[in-house]
Amino acid sequence: MPKISSKLVLASALFAATASGKNAISPPPPCSASEYRQFDFLLGDWEVRGRQGNQLLGTDRYERSANGCWLQEHWHSAQGGEGTSLSSWDTNYRVWRQYWSGGDGTVLRIEGGLQDGTMTMRGVLPGKTRGEQWQRLVWTPNADGSVTQQWETSDDAGKSWQVSFLGIYRHPAGH
Repeated sequence: MPKISSKLVLASALFAATASGKNAISPPPPCSASEYRQFDFLLGDWEVRGRQGNQLLGTDRYERSANGCWLQEHWHSAQGGEGTSLSSWDTNYRVWRQYWSGGDGTVLRIEGGLQDGTMTMRGVLPGKTRGEQWQRLVWTPNADGSVTQQWETSDDAGKSWQVSFLGIYRHPAGH
């Protein structure tokens, strides 16, 4: 009978243990990095009101996908319009990306990230008359549990900004 080397026996044992799953190191679940939780302050159902808090602008709902990889938004304006967005952490580029599709046919792609507790994303749309219109959306969680969303536009490459939407997000009573 030929003599079997101890190295071959050890290698065979290690392969068998690894192949059977014993002592195998499992990779972390997808989308489990802390960055995927930076937008969690938006999860849930919201009533969105104007600056003074009395004018209902609409309702919004943010929910996480079952695998935890993205957030989906369902917007319904008080005037009957609607829209949806999909937001996710892009691990390759280390930024948050959002794709918004409005009931008016507008599709906006924005990207950015969390800075000092505030989520800021930017993008570009074609200008109303010519050129580009820059977009900047900022979500700020407030101490009382509400969130302020401010959407600004610039027609002069960011030299000046105009507020196009300002909403205070509050969870409806009973939630």
